[in-house]
Amino acid sequence: MNWIILVVAGLCEVGFTYCLGRAKSVTGTEWWTWFGGFAFFYVMSAVLLAKATQTLPLGTAYAVWTGIGAVGAVLVGIFCFREPTSFWRLFFLTTLILSIVGLKTVS
Repeated sequence: MNWIILVVAGLCEVGFTYCLGRAKSVTGTEWWTWFGGFAFFYVMSAVLLAKATQTLPLGTAYAVWTGIGAVGAVLVGIFCFREPTSFWRLFFLTTLILSIVGLKTVS
């Protein structure tokens, strides 16, 4: 169950990254709306990470959490914000994913 909580925490990190990306391109009330989403996902991510680390090893949980956030942030950048893709970017993204799976496998 705590692995599921950890994955949701990582997805919340992706959520706050998306909100941050949207907030940087707007002003006024719309900025506050996106900032509110950013704050919500940020807090939820930290709370869920803290909950997951009650039973999971801290080092592994933190690495998986940041890995999910990093992979998700890159994918959000590529698919939502039209950031460039290159062979090396995708290569290192793949090695990051394999590292996350490896950490879960040995924990």
